[in-house]
Amino acid sequence: MRQVALALASGLLFGAGLAVSGMADPARVRAFLDLFDAWDPTLAFVMAGAMVPMAIAWLIQQRMTKPVACNAFDLPGTRLIDGKLLAGAALFGIGWGIGGLCPGPALADLLIAPFEAGIFVVAMLAGMTIHRITT
Repeated sequence: MRQVALALASGLLFGAGLAVSGMADPARVRAFLDLFDAWDPTLAFVMAGAMVPMAIAWLIQQRMTKPVACNAFDLPGTRLIDGKLLAGAALFGIGWGIGGLCPGPALADLLIAPFEAGIFVVAMLAGMTIHRITT
């Protein structure tokens, strides 16, 4: 039960941060990605500001023997940059540019704009399913 409560609190905090920062606003995201017309640099400050608490979190994690709500850390390893990584990053970027959403903000937007975000989430889940079936 404690893990569920921590996951819920983390998700709510993350969603609130996305909404407050503007990362869940597709128009703002597209304006950030539009470097040559009406560029809006505010999300660059949001991303730069996110690095400070993340750096602190990594320092704290290095001193911990185990996570608060689990028996062991499950951190991804480092891998070489390969074709699959580059293709996935390109698809992610194209989707982010077209839709103005990525997975986290899309889920948060289900409460704000359910129809528009719902289309994105259904397409995202279909893509995830196709990937799971084909790999």
